[in-house]
Amino acid sequence: MKIGLLSDIHANLPALEAVLEDLPPVNTVVCAGDVVGYNPWPSECVERIRSVASVTVQGNHDRVVETPDRYAHNEMAHAGLKHADAELSAPQREWLRTRPERTDIAGGAYRLVHSHPDPAERDSYVYPRDFAGLRPYLDDHDGLVLGHTHVQHGATVDGRVIVNPGSVGQPRDGDPDAAYAVVDTDRNDVDLRRTAYDVDRVRRKIDAEGLPPETAKRLSQGR
Repeated sequence: MKIGLLSDIHANLPALEAVLEDLPPVNTVVCAGDVVGYNPWPSECVERIRSVASVTVQGNHDRVVETPDRYAHNEMAHAGLKHADAELSAPQREWLRTRPERTDIAGGAYRLVHSHPDPAERDSYVYPRDFAGLRPYLDDHDGLVLGHTHVQHGATVDGRVIVNPGSVGQPRDGDPDAAYAVVDTDRNDVDLRRTAYDVDRVRRKIDAEGLPPETAKRLSQGR
């Protein structure tokens, strides 16, 4: 089975559209969370993910969209969440609110989470250097898909595949192109993919909506 892996869309519709255009044939698409936040198209991105993803887990931005002041210490995150809070419909809010924090995919063979697979470590960042430490959480699974760091990486640890597809809408690994991945669960291998998108369109919309200029600046730098 081939599964398209999306994560951290963060309300960036042009990036999401480019990824879906670039996506090769797959059996299904799943999303590792953070559909909203930062960028200017929260409603549109929720609808697109609802239409294309068979499973979506809840990211930290998805979880606090109705309480944006939790991110008052972070100007970009706070502004993006306030914008989402104002833009989303009641059914869209309910959909985000009812996403699971973790689930199994590929007939139970792979675990899908947003951040750390241990509920006690919710919202912890798991960087590529930390992947080997996730092995104890995979005794019952062939692989793990996670997001949150916006850093694309894939590895095999003790025969288990661990993959972060990177961020569709706000990469932070030095490459501004939208990131995603395709996992082949029969072969237990991962294709890490990137595609360019119209960053200027996002920048213009950010300006029009009064979101922080730094939100646009970081998109062009992939940070």
